[in-house]
Amino acid sequence: MIGLDSPVVAVLGDHKKKREAIAEKLGLRTVGDLLHHFPRRYVKTGELTRIDELHEGEVLTVVGQIAESGLATYKDRRTGRPAYRLDVVVRTDGPSFRISFFAKNRGTAQWQQDRMPVGRRGIFLGKVGRFRHEWQLTNPQLVLFGDKDEDAAQLSLDAIGEFYPIYPLTKGVDSWDIQRAVAFALTVIDDVPDVIPAPVREEYDLLDVHTALQRIHNPHDHGEIAGAQRRFRFEEALVTQLVLARRRRLLRAQAAQARTGDQGGLLAEFDARLPFELTEGQRAIGAEIEHDLAQPHPMNRLLQGEVGSGKTLVALRAMLRVVDSGGQAALLAPTEVLAQQHHRSITALLGDLAAGGMLGGSADATNVELLTGSMTKAQRTGPMSRIATGEAGIVIGTHALLEENVMFADLGLVVVDEQHRFGVEQRAALTDKAGTPPHVLVMTATPIPRTVAMTVFGDLETSTLTELPAGRAPIQTNVVALAEHPSWIGRVWERVREEVEKGHQVYVVCPRITGDEAEQGETDQVDLDEEGDVVPGSKPDGGLAAVEEVTAQLAEGPLAGLRVEKLHGKMPPDDKDRVMRAFAAGEVDVLVSTTVIEVGVDVANATAMVLLDAERFGVSQLHQLRGRVGRGGLPGLCLLVTHAEPQSPARQRLDAVAATTDGFELSRVDLEQRREGDVLGKSQSGYRSGLQNLRVLRDEKTIVQAREAANALLDADADLAHAPDLAVAVHRLELSVQADFMDKS
Repeated sequence: MIGLDSPVVAVLGDHKKKREAIAEKLGLRTVGDLLHHFPRRYVKTGELTRIDELHEGEVLTVVGQIAESGLATYKDRRTGRPAYRLDVVVRTDGPSFRISFFAKNRGTAQWQQDRMPVGRRGIFLGKVGRFRHEWQLTNPQLVLFGDKDEDAAQLSLDAIGEFYPIYPLTKGVDSWDIQRAVAFALTVIDDVPDVIPAPVREEYDLLDVHTALQRIHNPHDHGEIAGAQRRFRFEEALVTQLVLARRRRLLRAQAAQARTGDQGGLLAEFDARLPFELTEGQRAIGAEIEHDLAQPHPMNRLLQGEVGSGKTLVALRAMLRVVDSGGQAALLAPTEVLAQQHHRSITALLGDLAAGGMLGGSADATNVELLTGSMTKAQRTGPMSRIATGEAGIVIGTHALLEENVMFADLGLVVVDEQHRFGVEQRAALTDKAGTPPHVLVMTATPIPRTVAMTVFGDLETSTLTELPAGRAPIQTNVVALAEHPSWIGRVWERVREEVEKGHQVYVVCPRITGDEAEQGETDQVDLDEEGDVVPGSKPDGGLAAVEEVTAQLAEGPLAGLRVEKLHGKMPPDDKDRVMRAFAAGEVDVLVSTTVIEVGVDVANATAMVLLDAERFGVSQLHQLRGRVGRGGLPGLCLLVTHAEPQSPARQRLDAVAATTDGFELSRVDLEQRREGDVLGKSQSGYRSGLQNLRVLRDEKTIVQAREAANALLDADADLAHAPDLAVAVHRLELSVQADFMDKS
């Protein structure tokens, strides 16, 4: 009896190496894993494959027809004996390919020629190459149609319809190995439990699981493929949305202290002093947050918006509301540089409202404390005491806030900034500190399309700031393509000098701290000047541009005479703070940095940014970095310096960033170029991570429908007792590493 939980070897046959590769390298350990290892594409068996464009090195799978077949004899130079080569030309609907097969004896060579006569068709798989102006398939694997003398592995072709499935593979496993095992499994598997309840299948016109498995592995037309894919995408969306919906309901069921702001006038006084008008979006979202804070259950809200849209101001007003309610607010930042920047900017915004209990402080003032991991025990003593007694209404820090010995008097709101993700243990640690679950506000400047927010942050309500405050200047972005124009790097540094001569400041961002971090196998690509020296910002020894080397090269070379400083995460905290203060005060002309300046850094006089080896940064990261300039009403300039080839995916990313400053558009570009698994986070524990079948942009309608279905199911039966197979799938996801990540908000 074979079921979904049976070991995969039960359907794999006797080939030990292939069994090991399928089970270990592909991670298909059960028959269920195998049946849910879906084809990545299909080739039509009834016609020659259409090929529009070829690239050397790509692995190609085609249906082709043998156009020429000739046997040649030559002398083996190693043995001096005769050897044989069969040269075959395979025709497609496009280019033809030459394939060569080698044999040591004539009998084997003749057998190969007999099985590949002119006119025979088959499926050919190999790496594309060029030799003497001809396309070749190197070391091809093949299955020939109509060959009844082949072994049982080939005879499974008789059961195939018009489409042959091409599966994700690993070394040592061919697509037909998977196809044969799947075909056998589908004939012997016992009843397959259907995760989607029959009423849901009927309402959304979905296939049952058995039919869907048959059609996705052995389709006869495009309609069967589409129907099967839709069913499994809906299934994944439904299970995911049920996990998120249950979490939303669990959070709403928890008791939290309502924060109505009726115990103080700090927020009102702050608003009265603002030297500018809040945008419409800031006012509207502020009202939403105030409504949430006044509820007796925890707020869990995602605040997203463009770089510079004023999210921090919205968050600060929420924190002041909690302080006015007699509580405390904590702002959790992912880096010390960002935590220090937040502390400086919030203290400056509040002025004497941040001087609670001090001479000259306002009557409604509170204290704003900073706590980071690098602070000494003596440095921590005062802040920790004021946090514990409640004197500190606002606390800003890194993970140091989560340590056991950090105690709050009444923690009412946690604001999580930029890219940081709360783990299960971290959320529990904060809940313990608060006594009752605190309200939570998550901020991100990486705009997220609606369906991504629904899928990844489904347990959060979402607010989006779409306007930019007055005073934000446009940013011009240009790709500096050194692969085509190596000399352009000189003009980059001239342009930097021009900005500094106007009295402005410039960022230079590198992907590495030192050249010693070079990746294995990375080839140096270095531009030399007329004297034969390395051009700063090309590719210094070790591969990618690195802060330490670039700083020295610039200070001694094209930017000699300017005030050039470096900043990176491995510097002592005092040095980092000193450099940032100096840059903010205008005492540094050019700051050479890693991505530690990516978020939160706000220097109005910085008007230009040079990103070296820009192809090494992601789309959202480039957009974030670019947002550091043009913040003071002065036009911004961003130069993306790259060695990427014109048609490469990396270059396409850079061209997309240069073409628009719309973060929501760029987030779609980013998702289209990445696997959505990256969105949900890569598992480090051996689990297959992320979304398997869903694509959050392509499958927006499916996700919306699944969310509706999930809510309806839970409204009718919170425990899913009437859908036991679905309940098992949801429970598995809740326990998995994927659910761990989704719990990080």
